Amino acid sequence: MAQPILNVRGLVKRFGGLLATDHVDLTVQPGEIHALIGPNGAGKTTLISQLMGELKPNEGTVELAGQSLDALPTARRVGLGLARTFQITCLLPDYTVLDNIALAVQVRQGHSFRFWKNVRSDRSLRDEASTFLTGTGLEPRENELVANLSHGEQKQLELAIALATQPRLLLLDEPMAGLGHAESQQMIKTLRGLKNQVSMLLVEHDMDAVFALADRISVLVYGRVIASGSVDEIRQNPEVRTAYLGEGDELC
Repeated sequence: MAQPILNVRGLVKRFGGLLATDHVDLTVQPGEIHALIGPNGAGKTTLISQLMGELKPNEGTVELAGQSLDALPTARRVGLGLARTFQITCLLPDYTVLDNIALAVQVRQGHSFRFWKNVRSDRSLRDEASTFLTGTGLEPRENELVANLSHGEQKQLELAIALATQPRLLLLDEPMAGLGHAESQQMIKTLRGLKNQVSMLLVEHDMDAVFALADRISVLVYGRVIASGSVDEIRQNPEVRTAYLGEGDELC
């Protein structure tokens, strides 16, 4: 088997007496969509924040393509190929769709935030930025102010911005949150189309989306991974049904 793009071993995060992540082991293979599911409060977002370097673990190691990230700040991790989307979008509402992506391209190219060029006049930046709109459904909206976009469109834009950093691994924190059925289907289509371009760790409550997208699933309960496996293996796991859905329920 190829070297994992993400290799997490023994990750622990304590908040006083609370064990938010409990010796978590997790791998993501190249080209894989690995879903991380679990009830509210299971520690999923805490785990993502540790992977990004936003929270420092008490124990454990994180490697990206064999390189240790343990001593690196968030910006260095992004530079090495980590990108994240959020449950709540973080966008510049008074800029256009293309402006937002062009700013991400500019930062990736190494320009200081203090000395941004005028992204509206730099044709090379805008040409590259437009390539990250492909497949999002936002192509006709590239000159629209972000404030005028629907919630689903803003989620698609945040994904395009993350892709503009050219990540090796994309950390998706509930990309379906707040989306209607049609918007969810568009997001599923977009993520499926990206599968051969970037590996993904998908944190999601929408089980239809998880089952439609995931190659493997890990289940986190009270900070501990209780099961990892294929979609069929997770569906049939009695411990998962009991811990995640309640005794007698089924993952369908």
